[in-house]
Amino acid sequence: MKNKTKTIITNIIIVLMLVVLSSVTLSFNSTFVANYANNNVIYNGNRNSNKVTLMLNVYSGTEYIDDILQTLDEYGVKTTFFVGGVWVEKNLNTFQSIIEHGHEIGNHGYLHLDHDKLSYNQNVEEILTCNNLVRVYTGYSMRLFAPPSGAYNNATVEAATNLGYSTIMWSKDTIDWRDHDTSLIYKRATNNVMGGDLILMHPTKNTAEALKAILEYYKINNLTATTVSDNLSIE
Repeated sequence: MKNKTKTIITNIIIVLMLVVLSSVTLSFNSTFVANYANNNVIYNGNRNSNKVTLMLNVYSGTEYIDDILQTLDEYGVKTTFFVGGVWVEKNLNTFQSIIEHGHEIGNHGYLHLDHDKLSYNQNVEEILTCNNLVRVYTGYSMRLFAPPSGAYNNATVEAATNLGYSTIMWSKDTIDWRDHDTSLIYKRATNNVMGGDLILMHPTKNTAEALKAILEYYKINNLTATTVSDNLSIE
């Protein structure tokens, strides 16, 4: 009987300890998420401006980039291309062309992995590999990181921050990788658009087709299409 009572008491103590540990862990995680969600992950630029940004995430669509660059030149627009390291390795000439046209370059990781499933060290490796490739090939120093598929966790943001990067998300998504519809892409890039919007795009055929009309809409409505860094500026 004494042993049975002792066992029951021991089990109760273990359960109480697990409850306490669980509550502490949940409290820590929720605090950490709140901190980096507010301070280190950016979803929009300066809302008190007339600036908007068409961010292009690049892992494919190389064949449409020349047309996109030509349209951006036509409207005198500089924007931000977030490039994947493996894409840079395979498309150096096109990548060099983006830089030569004066556009901002951001880091999009190396292999287009889901960064929310990676450890801190794995996040560092993905970001740093792309960083080093771009620097070796071009000397360009990147400071903006867009996690592939918008997937990130605590470790992603910590790794990016420790490597000197700001983590960039978006306020509008054209979903052009899925919906190959020029008019729909135009609508998503212009509907209720406002200063500070970061608009996610990719170099697809339909995006290239919609780009002129999108930039014309911005021009008519006194919106300035610009880079992410310029959009984030207070001035």
